[in-house]
Amino acid sequence: MQSKSPYESGLDKNPANYVPLSPLGFLERSARIFPDRISLIHGDQHYTWKETYSRCQQLASALTELGVKRNDTVSIIAPNIPPMYEAHFGVPMTGAVLNTINIRLDADTIAFILEHAESKVLIADSEFSDVVGTALSKLNRDITVIDILDDAVQHGSKVGSMDYETFISQAKSDYFPIQHPESEWDAISLNYTSGTTGNPKGVVYHYRGAYLNALSNALNWKMRPHPIYLWTLPMFHCNGWCFPWTIALLGGTNVCLRRVAANTIFDAIAEYKVTHFCGAPVVLNMVVNASESERKSFYHPVEVMTAAAPPPAVVLEKMEQNGFLMTHVYGLTETYGPAVICEWHQEWDEYDSAKQAQLKSRQGVPYLALAGLEIMDPKTMSSIKADGATMGETMFRGNIVMKGYLKNPNATKEAFDGGWFHSGDLGVMYPDHYIQLKDRSKDIIISGGENISSIEIEDTLFRHPAVMEAAVVALADDKWGEVPCAFVSLKPQHSPQPSEADLIQYCKENMARYKAPKKIVFGQLPKTSTGKVQKFRLRERAELIAKNNAS
Repeated sequence: MQSKSPYESGLDKNPANYVPLSPLGFLERSARIFPDRISLIHGDQHYTWKETYSRCQQLASALTELGVKRNDTVSIIAPNIPPMYEAHFGVPMTGAVLNTINIRLDADTIAFILEHAESKVLIADSEFSDVVGTALSKLNRDITVIDILDDAVQHGSKVGSMDYETFISQAKSDYFPIQHPESEWDAISLNYTSGTTGNPKGVVYHYRGAYLNALSNALNWKMRPHPIYLWTLPMFHCNGWCFPWTIALLGGTNVCLRRVAANTIFDAIAEYKVTHFCGAPVVLNMVVNASESERKSFYHPVEVMTAAAPPPAVVLEKMEQNGFLMTHVYGLTETYGPAVICEWHQEWDEYDSAKQAQLKSRQGVPYLALAGLEIMDPKTMSSIKADGATMGETMFRGNIVMKGYLKNPNATKEAFDGGWFHSGDLGVMYPDHYIQLKDRSKDIIISGGENISSIEIEDTLFRHPAVMEAAVVALADDKWGEVPCAFVSLKPQHSPQPSEADLIQYCKENMARYKAPKKIVFGQLPKTSTGKVQKFRLRERAELIAKNNAS
């Protein structure tokens, strides 16, 4: 019989040497070390880390008194305001699972989420009381509802049994014994995908992933202690890319914004000396196209992290010209938000701004907590050639990949086929092992047998000085099968306004002619609340155009 290794004998897990990783410890630490530092600003409301810790404990205590217990689901629908931040700690303190709901959803989808998640409590901002009330009427059971009342908005009809401030103030104790996870694999939060092709899927996060990605945010972005972080990114989206926990880790200050607009961003930067914020390309566009009346001067570095739809290189370049330091990341709801970063090389500083922006537009390399990132052939599950041209599917592996889809074993099995998470994003790998996305698998345009990247056409259109936004989808064509169709919104202040023929010719002059769009439609682009263009709606429009062309 083989004897045990000395490393296996008498060296077991013990409360002294093994404590499951949990981001709740970040709040405890900052409250202990920086009790009087400002943790959160929302208009006239200012809280310290000691106060935020106390309020989170009160929330946990009040929820427990309602009967909330380990693995129950507590949902919240609210913008970036203090109760939303507090829920990221107060709910898991009870051992329950936090479900943040997109504030732009319709009543049917909210009702589906509440039912599917088996939510026991709903905390709802009164700004959304109408849609929440309608959603609740569609359920076959009762849910305890707590209203958030904010002086900044006109309150709708109350749908809850009590308001949030009263709810937490009546808790029996503001000292709550935190229910730390029994295992790092325990669920900490539940996030729903956009559900553009059916009901949304519930993505389950565990404590280990939340802890590691919060840590990776700080390390990969090279954040210093005590950042001033502006909440332009919705906290309901991938738990704010795990930044509620990151800012607690660093003892920083959260500056809340109920509404995101160019003037509120510039005002906050000037008034609070904001050092960091995150946003989709729609937020970047908002900033670079701000009017003089909306702008405020600032004289300190402001770091900006962007993701969602791949940002055009020209938008990144304009942001840098406006004084912002850009970092490009990439991820999905299933990867806790950002999991890939365009890590900068010092020698790239020698390039001109256009070349730098082009390099920054690549998605990049794995986050520190991500074990594997590959571009693979999904049929053979082999890595494609790293030549910057051969296309494959982006695949992830590691501790910041979701537990799986709630109550959906078939979708989970399909997503993890072959031991990798299949993103559905098509991309290439460069010789330096940086990846760049080319399209969603469903968005690639196959015209006359040639694959055309919608992202490449969008990048070209964005370089035209009159173009504010652009999105490209496939348009059915009798001759070619499919051709590119571009939907474009123009800058209203630009003169002269280009015609459809002008923009098509511009594309032909700046890319391979066969890739140029055959049709351009002007108007506003439909978007999700996180700034992603809803291409499924544009595809619906393109179908109508094709039908009209056929008739």
